[in-house]
Amino acid sequence: MTRDIVLEARNLSKQVSSPEGPLTIVRDVSFAVRRGESIALVGPSGAGKSTLLALLAGLDLPTSGDVLLAGERLGALDEDGRARLRAERVGFVFQSFHLLPSLTALENVMLPLELAGRGDARAAASSMLERVGLAARVGHYPRQLSGGEQQRVALARASVGVPAVLFADEPTGNLDTATGERIAQLLFELNRGSDTTLVLVTHEATLAARCARVLSMDAGALIRDVGASAARSHA
Repeated sequence: MTRDIVLEARNLSKQVSSPEGPLTIVRDVSFAVRRGESIALVGPSGAGKSTLLALLAGLDLPTSGDVLLAGERLGALDEDGRARLRAERVGFVFQSFHLLPSLTALENVMLPLELAGRGDARAAASSMLERVGLAARVGHYPRQLSGGEQQRVALARASVGVPAVLFADEPTGNLDTATGERIAQLLFELNRGSDTTLVLVTHEATLAARCARVLSMDAGALIRDVGASAARSHA
């Protein structure tokens, strides 16, 4: 039903200038994602995946088309409005962890809750760090943590506010296989446990196949939108 749609792209296109003339990075992309669903955006390097993710999250503006995120049209909001919506309804996990080096693991996870004025920031952050297996590392600074531990802190920070949508851009790209698998498990546990919609950009076929849907892109266009099992049969 329409009320279950938490994210929708409507004829999204993004053009930028280049020495050779206008370059279309995202080309007339449309799809909708339901609450609690998991989708993977896949395709070759330069296909437009990360640009599409930035448009969906309101980090960048389309040349044409619009995005509906948690019931709000991003195109109808100014920069402050988009920032407010992201703070309230969106979480991000990137390939580079983007932790604040001067804050401990606990303080990094507390930060979005404190900015939102939550009085239970410390308790909620502690609980989330325990959930990702870092109860013993709450007082450590990012430089004292391994790459996998830093990504778990980043995931805890992204998830602690129970966002409507969690955007993950190559979240295992900087990690070894075993550590990447642990992060993947946590991503899908949090997706299922909190009914948060997961939008995942990845080049890893095994990670994409764990999502309910796989959206394949090439040259900025959406060329396939199928369930993960069907995507495997096309591979």
